[in-house]
Amino acid sequence: MRDVAIIGAGSTKFGELWGASFRAIGIEAGARAMQDANLGGDEVDAIYIGNMSAGRFINQQHIDALIADYTGMATNHVPTTRVEAGGASGGVAFRQAVMAVASGLHDIVIVGGAEKMTDMDDDSINSVLNATSDAEWEAGMGLTLPSLYAIIAQRLMAEGIATREEIASCAVNSHFHGAMNPDAQFRKAVSLDTVLHAGPVAEPLTMFDCAPISDGSAAVILCPLEEAKKHTDNYVKVCSSMQASDTLALFQRESITHFNATRVAAQQAYQAAHITAADIDVAEVHDDYTVAGLMALQDLGFWKEGEAGRALLEGQTRFDAGKTAINTSGGLKAKGYPIGAAGLSQIVELTQQLTNRAGPRQVRNAKYGLAQSTGGTGSAVTVTVLEAM
Repeated sequence: MRDVAIIGAGSTKFGELWGASFRAIGIEAGARAMQDANLGGDEVDAIYIGNMSAGRFINQQHIDALIADYTGMATNHVPTTRVEAGGASGGVAFRQAVMAVASGLHDIVIVGGAEKMTDMDDDSINSVLNATSDAEWEAGMGLTLPSLYAIIAQRLMAEGIATREEIASCAVNSHFHGAMNPDAQFRKAVSLDTVLHAGPVAEPLTMFDCAPISDGSAAVILCPLEEAKKHTDNYVKVCSSMQASDTLALFQRESITHFNATRVAAQQAYQAAHITAADIDVAEVHDDYTVAGLMALQDLGFWKEGEAGRALLEGQTRFDAGKTAINTSGGLKAKGYPIGAAGLSQIVELTQQLTNRAGPRQVRNAKYGLAQSTGGTGSAVTVTVLEAM
């Protein structure tokens, strides 16, 4: 197996992009990544796309052919593959692309993620999102994703693993960083009081505990590590990219205060990269709900169970705190959550951090970065480790 490098990265702004179509935002992110990698396009021999539900959001299936067509790659008959794994769609697409390059099957691969969500009304959007849970035993019974995560939050609080204030502080951390990201949907810091007293969603979660509905796209370019310097000096090594699964329905698990899929994928990723959690300088975790972000810090081994909440509350997770910096992009909570793009957006942020191009939110001397992407309530998880070169 060959070592793999990221040689280009690009992202659109995230938010309510009324003036741009799905294909337009996908092309924009891909073009930015291509420019970053100093490529013209003829070098590309495969494309992977993370997308959860264009069939319902914009009534467009066959996303692979659409992207190949409108990027000009169809003329060269470049194979293009669409990947769906709920909120982990982008993360799984990235892993598929890494394996394609590592195996020697392809040399230059574009992997992107995109979602256009805001063209529908809120009820219809939430219906699509709820479909990432068990349609028969959860969504079909009236359990929405917010209510499932609210149940998790209540369990964490009941067992003394986290307080309500600690859970809410995950949003404070993400908005602190999002205020410094020009591509973020919400570029404004918020207080703990704002999160706690926002409009209720599902007890104990409020509006500020939940990631927004967003449009957006992100993309990166992969090649064999030994070829990276031929294209750019700004490249990073993909040390590992692992994936694990769990039951689709939350009630089928022995415990709901952690995600086993995250724990398994993380341990495999650390082992393959020959590092431990303590070596990670900056991490992008899946905080579609604040409680999910908090749990990820424990499941990934950054803090022991019961200690991650205090770390968030005390600001230990900020980019300038000198410890593991968390969600310097603003996370899903502040940068935005166009579902198919989320996992690739994490990779873009880490690439910028590890090549010292993250601007005012730059983590000093960052060597290792980690991305955790989650589908549903931890049913599908990818964990990727990147290294600065």
